[in-house]
Amino acid sequence: MSSPRYFALIPAAGVGARMGEKIPKQYVQIAGKPMLRHVLDTFCRADAITHTFVVVSAEDGYIDATMAALHDDSYATVLHVGGATRHQSVLNGLHAMRSEINDDDWVLVHDAARPGLSIGLIDKLINILQDDEVGGLLAVPVVDTLKRAGAEGRVDQTVTRDRLWAAQTPQMFRYGLLLRALEQATAVTDEASAIEALGLQPRLVEGDARNFKVTLPHDVALAELYLKGFV
Repeated sequence: MSSPRYFALIPAAGVGARMGEKIPKQYVQIAGKPMLRHVLDTFCRADAITHTFVVVSAEDGYIDATMAALHDDSYATVLHVGGATRHQSVLNGLHAMRSEINDDDWVLVHDAARPGLSIGLIDKLINILQDDEVGGLLAVPVVDTLKRAGAEGRVDQTVTRDRLWAAQTPQMFRYGLLLRALEQATAVTDEASAIEALGLQPRLVEGDARNFKVTLPHDVALAELYLKGFV
């Protein structure tokens, strides 16, 4: 029996409305190249990754230039099957990958808007989860004091941060399990939530602050500092 392989799946069909840019967020330039290109470069250089799939919308007019700039685009395949939500895009991508992957192979789903991912984090996630029965995700412990808002923007209560983690990506699960979970799930915002809905408990693997999600305009400057090695 052959050993399980590791595939990356990058949902990149969103428009990034909160960024206020004229182009989709994943193509915003950071440290000299589009955000998505940083992610693709990292996965394509990772020895453990067999192949990378990137899911874009059918109307995407930017992906061809991004792929053309890769040192070797044979490591990645573009799937023009993006949906209206991340959930749908990932599910569509899994269906499109069906002929290339076995049920026991691992899929690492990663946000296109997390350009700070490193090969070291990919290797750490794989090394910890490769024999896990469920799978898991990168995450970081919550360090801020959390407040739940009540009426009129006033504090309703302080939420204890004990055992609270902020989810990151990649989120890594076996293909067959992840496909089943997402086909049965409704209104989930990440893959781990779909796995949890099956009654399973994904494992938390400590990530890194540099692997944050670029969401608002000021996040671009911080991501650029990280990628240029200034912090």
